[in-house]
Amino acid sequence: MLRWLIVLVAAVVAALSGVTAGYAAPPDVSDQDKAFLVGAHQDNLAEIQGGQLAERQAGKQSVRDAGRKFVEDHTSLDDQLKRVAEQLGVDLPSRPSEEQQAELRRFAAKSGTAFDRAWIDAQVKDHRKTLDSLDKEISTGSSQDVKNLARDAKPVVREHLNLVESIQSGE
Repeated sequence: MLRWLIVLVAAVVAALSGVTAGYAAPPDVSDQDKAFLVGAHQDNLAEIQGGQLAERQAGKQSVRDAGRKFVEDHTSLDDQLKRVAEQLGVDLPSRPSEEQQAELRRFAAKSGTAFDRAWIDAQVKDHRKTLDSLDKEISTGSSQDVKNLARDAKPVVREHLNLVESIQSGE
């Protein structure tokens, strides 16, 4: 009887192992991680569109160059973010937030020096805010994948902030 029970338990354990072997455990993704992914994706979309505007409408070459760099870097960051979001099953919006879209419309209505000043001031503010968001995710996020994404993005965002601050101080 004991031998039969041991065989039965072993068979059940083996059967259950076979059933779950092909499936990964659900990822540890908190609401904060999800909100970070959504917000960072919208930030990337806004930075890409804003950078494209800067390339077309800026008065100074340094602002046009910054716009081009932002398009390249935020496209790369967003590609990485989309891969992580997909792996974690997080749906992402298709466009920037309403507030970001309104800001992009304000930029689109400007050109030359007026564009430069408005765009650079916004970039300084936005990149400082993004650094705070990255720090929060790195220190209190749940998903290691999302935390790594934030950690990898931080030097790029810091470089962008330094760039726009240097342009701002040169005005």
